[in-house]
Amino acid sequence: MSDKTKILMVCLGNICRSPLAHGILENKLDPTKYTVDSAGTAAYHIGEKPDRRSIAVARKYGLDITNQRAQKFIKQHFDTFDYIFVMDRSNYNNVLALATTAEDRQKVKMILNEVTPNLNTEVPDPYYGGDQGFENVYEMLDLACSKIADRI
Repeated sequence: MSDKTKILMVCLGNICRSPLAHGILENKLDPTKYTVDSAGTAAYHIGEKPDRRSIAVARKYGLDITNQRAQKFIKQHFDTFDYIFVMDRSNYNNVLALATTAEDRQKVKMILNEVTPNLNTEVPDPYYGGDQGFENVYEMLDLACSKIADRI
């Protein structure tokens, strides 16, 4: 078993927000000490690359997230990951519904609470919007991931 700290980013389909958070945080952490991954609460896009707009905004900031593939969040992720960051209230509730212990529940955090504690601010899903939505999401996640990287 690895001694690395393992962090999971979760959104709905695992093609827009969580792949960005995954790529951003992974870039801020020492890969010999941390493992970052992402998943979605729905199985819409299993095996797919991130949305082309997420890939484009990541590339704009020097990140390559094209090797990521969408996966569904499953109960076993609680055993694998030390921290589980979710993008919105719906993701939070869906992930908590699979938790079986208090320890599982304590791992789940709203990602923007890293920036604005206890406000439960949501990262908006940019899927049905334009490119600016992806830019806005990137900026929110970059700030949150900087806080996470400083703290852990």
